[in-house]
Amino acid sequence: EKPRLTEQEKKNNHIASEQKRRQAIRDGFDRLANIVPGMEGQGRSEAVVLEATIKYMRAQISERKRLLDIARERGIDTSGWEL
Repeated sequence: EKPRLTEQEKKNNHIASEQKRRQAIRDGFDRLANIVPGMEGQGRSEAVVLEATIKYMRAQISERKRLLDIARERGIDTSGWEL
């Protein structure tokens, strides 16, 4: 049988878990900022990263739709390319 944790040990575990969670979020935003064009030198504001990501993804979706439309106009079967 395991001994019970003291209140201080519980508090320390909670603090460590929260720090780990926040670091995981920061790491995710850093990875996202490295993927999205135009984010170089923008700092690490999560709001800026999210806004730039939304803008980039909308542009990518629009470009994909445009390319699918061109392919269909040329008689290419795009049914297997749908998301």
